[in-house]
Amino acid sequence: MSENIHGTFISEKVSKIRWKPEDFVEAKSFLTGSWDNPVNHITYWTFDTNEEDDESYPVIISSHAFLGDVTELRFISKDLFVASSSIGTVQLLQIQENPYAQFKERLSWNFLHKFPASDYASCTAISTFEQDIVTVGEDGTINLLTANQKIPVRTIEKSDSCSMHCVDFLRHSEVLTGNLLGHMKVWDLRNNQDVPSTTFILSANTKTEATSLAHHPTQRHIVVAGGGDGSLTVWDLRHNTYPVSQLNAHSSSVSEIKFHPDRPENLFSCSSSGQLWHWNNAQNTKLKLDSGDTHWLNTISTKGKVNVTSMCATLHKPINTIDVDRSTLLFGCDNEAMYVIKNIAV
Repeated sequence: MSENIHGTFISEKVSKIRWKPEDFVEAKSFLTGSWDNPVNHITYWTFDTNEEDDESYPVIISSHAFLGDVTELRFISKDLFVASSSIGTVQLLQIQENPYAQFKERLSWNFLHKFPASDYASCTAISTFEQDIVTVGEDGTINLLTANQKIPVRTIEKSDSCSMHCVDFLRHSEVLTGNLLGHMKVWDLRNNQDVPSTTFILSANTKTEATSLAHHPTQRHIVVAGGGDGSLTVWDLRHNTYPVSQLNAHSSSVSEIKFHPDRPENLFSCSSSGQLWHWNNAQNTKLKLDSGDTHWLNTISTKGKVNVTSMCATLHKPINTIDVDRSTLLFGCDNEAMYVIKNIAV
């Protein structure tokens, strides 16, 4: 690995890692969530400077026991975040800094997802839009929640015949879901009927599940989906549901995709094959997205216009999660370690 990567062994497989948002300054603290333990943890980290080499390294501020695997972590404000679990429960937690940093449960939606013959099903993914929260699960159910009340705003049962793996808010009243069969569905939450407004397929060439979704930070209709076969697929959902770009990327399932929040010509992806890649299309940043042929990823098929860089040596375990703020990227792995990459080229 390159010299700007620092790994920290934490004795837990890392399922999720998320920067804590700050106002107008660089993020200095973050959360990790674990999986595959009898009792898992959400851990709050910050950076401490080592006097010997004047370098900053992650240190634990506090840790919170969590029942079930942590399947997602999403901040909805500077100190409030939502955590979902493999037992179908979703919690709204607050980080209280004074007098000592600790977690306080604000709301808990217990067993939102469950099978008829079981007490629970995994809540596989959540997405947030301001105070609104949408959840999907192995039971094929969609739940719309708000951080202001205990009762779900809406539940769409049997919205899918199989497990849903990912969900993303396209706008305040619209969400996109992806399932085990690679079916992509757009749901208009203003519609009282429990049917999708649009349905399309992740890949017309091969049957593969949708494993991850990400929207462009300023153009939410531009969506990238990761597949179980390692592929990346891009849509401009304003025009049609035929992919703008589709490419073979990782050698196995895509775990997560992240646009850089401030420089969206940079995309990052990680996979269960232990790969972490940086996609950069800086040459096309001045082109307008509104013209049909200038989307920053539709030129992947042309030679030399998108730079793809491996950010670390391929690990022997899955890389499950990534997050980026300014010039620092975090990622977590099944080798029971989390990593910090500083001074990334964006």
